[in-house]
Amino acid sequence: MLQDFQRKNDGMNKKERKDEIKSLRDALVARQQDIREAKLPVIVLLEGWDSAGKGYLINELISEMDPRFFSVATFARVSESEERYPFLKKFFDVLPENGKFLFMDTGWMEDCVGKYLRREITPEEYERRIESCNIFERQLRDNGYLVVKLFAHISQKEQLRRICELHENKNTEWRITGDDLWQNQEYDRFKKAYDRFMEATDKVWPWTVLDAESGTRARLDAFRAISKVVEKGLEKGRYVGKATDKKFPLLGGPSQKDADLTATISDEEYKAELKRLQDKLAKLHNKIYRKRIPVVLCYEGWDAAGKGGNIRRIAYPLDPRGFDVIPVASPTPGELARHYLWRFWTKLPRSGHVTIFDRTWYGRVMVERIEGFCSEDDWKRAYGEINEFEKELTDWGTVVLKFWIHIDPDTQLERFQARQNTPEKQWKITDEDWRNREKWPQYEEAVEDMLRQTSTEYAPWYIIESVDKKYARIRTLQIVTDALERAVKENVVRGMKCTWTNSKQTSKSSGKKK
Repeated sequence: MLQDFQRKNDGMNKKERKDEIKSLRDALVARQQDIREAKLPVIVLLEGWDSAGKGYLINELISEMDPRFFSVATFARVSESEERYPFLKKFFDVLPENGKFLFMDTGWMEDCVGKYLRREITPEEYERRIESCNIFERQLRDNGYLVVKLFAHISQKEQLRRICELHENKNTEWRITGDDLWQNQEYDRFKKAYDRFMEATDKVWPWTVLDAESGTRARLDAFRAISKVVEKGLEKGRYVGKATDKKFPLLGGPSQKDADLTATISDEEYKAELKRLQDKLAKLHNKIYRKRIPVVLCYEGWDAAGKGGNIRRIAYPLDPRGFDVIPVASPTPGELARHYLWRFWTKLPRSGHVTIFDRTWYGRVMVERIEGFCSEDDWKRAYGEINEFEKELTDWGTVVLKFWIHIDPDTQLERFQARQNTPEKQWKITDEDWRNREKWPQYEEAVEDMLRQTSTEYAPWYIIESVDKKYARIRTLQIVTDALERAVKENVVRGMKCTWTNSKQTSKSSGKKK
């Protein structure tokens, strides 16, 4: 791409280019309404060289658009040691709602290439991130997003000229940093790295290289690329992806049929074990904070199975400054208008913290599947997307534990009736609970599919028998403390440590050569 790029004469004069730019700009403005009606979210990613004019180009692209229906995101360069989340989170955070545009001044390309060349991530981590970018782009497409990827290209000589020009003006000199000068000095290395990244991520959404040495040519080619994607999207409608045949390290279970619902614990043993395990968990929380190990605990289960009481026993010994409990209800309109995983990506813990989800992304393959809130293609594809999501978390170093709190229908009925007959607990029982109970067989089948297709080596499911709630609480505490002990001992957090070795240097997140 960049290696073979040559400036070509398109046979147009400057006036002809400007006339076409105006025509395409007017068409894009008119298409905003069509995009809204079709509920198509559009992402325009603009990458490129420092001083290539990315900010100016974005300003030209949005100059006539309705500002109520687009946003602009800019990502500052932050050293890896300062980042406390998986690297894709910041890009999920800014995803636009259906019917709106997002313009990105740099994104996942710069985040990968820049950090790799500054030696903030290892070559192995860089390769993993390239794979993550391809998964991210494919998931965007499969969930109806339109993506335009542009690269603003200038020569080394032109970049240096612009850097000098900006530096010599007291009103713009602040825009030039050591990174800009370093990139120009290492131009060939950056060029090869950018080129390789584009070739590796040209699979789902193609890259368009803009000749940014000519402002009018860059604007024209950018408008053409956006117009092409938008027109195709409006013509074909919202894309719905199919389930992939990608293989995951599945454990093949567990199954509700194998659960021992007679399991119980005496009151004396419960009190002793509860104190012992909660004290242990409190100490482990300090250790995972010190070692910056993020933890995600996922709770699913039958209504009235005892999730709330179980969560309280986990949360009680934790430092309140270092954990969050996220109750997941029906999605809001803003959540429905985005990728279904968006509302979970935005709630992830930073490293060293714990997030407990009371209900999770698995609603996609249970309630949404059974109630018809998404298509069959959507929920069948979701198994793979969820496995990829959890793999991204665990590759970052997150401990992911998933609990299915299990009871039988008779126990549920008994608890439903107790709630109805106890005034202070009546708020816990709703008409929806009774409707869901009538669909027990359908939910049971969906749960079995979920356990079988998403219990992986890196994010296993645990069935917690909860006819005896006290037994369930102790078993969950045992699983959590055992997992955190292993994580503290291994202390492997991807992306948080970077060691390069060569004849001149061994460093950890050291940036440039010394």
